[in-house]
Amino acid sequence: MAKKPHDSDVAFITALAELLNAQNLTEIEVDREYGEQDSLSVRVSKEQTVVAAPVAAPMAAAPVAAAPAAAPVAAAPAPADAGGDPASHPGAVASPMVGTVYLQAEPGAPFFIKVGDKVAEGDTLLIIEAMKTMNQIPAPRAGTVKRILVEDSSPVEYGAPLVILE
Repeated sequence: MAKKPHDSDVAFITALAELLNAQNLTEIEVDREYGEQDSLSVRVSKEQTVVAAPVAAPMAAAPVAAAPAAAPVAAAPAPADAGGDPASHPGAVASPMVGTVYLQAEPGAPFFIKVGDKVAEGDTLLIIEAMKTMNQIPAPRAGTVKRILVEDSSPVEYGAPLVILE
């Protein structure tokens, strides 16, 4: 059963595309219901070049006796190399999706990786939550973790460098 598009749908999609550009968004998704048998589901997205800057390590307050002091330090990104953009590093592992990065399976659990760890191909580096789904991000190759470029619970864009493996 082929549907003829409503003229207003074309104008609506055009308006969504303009809104996407005007608000500097990467994606908009909308569902419109016209009746029981008539609806429109639209997702407008654009690819965006992401230039990631090194993230500074969070400042630690006075140490708390109940919390282990080594855990937050292990997740802190390493200092920036003199080489410049981490996205251009040959060992950079890029984000395959937009979402929220988690460096541990649950709060209080050990981190998946820390700087200096050796990983095998397929080992979980971190998790990216996208649309309420936890996606394990595997190591694309074996190597040593040289840098962690993201912080726990931080947002990440598609293509942004996450980790440097050498």
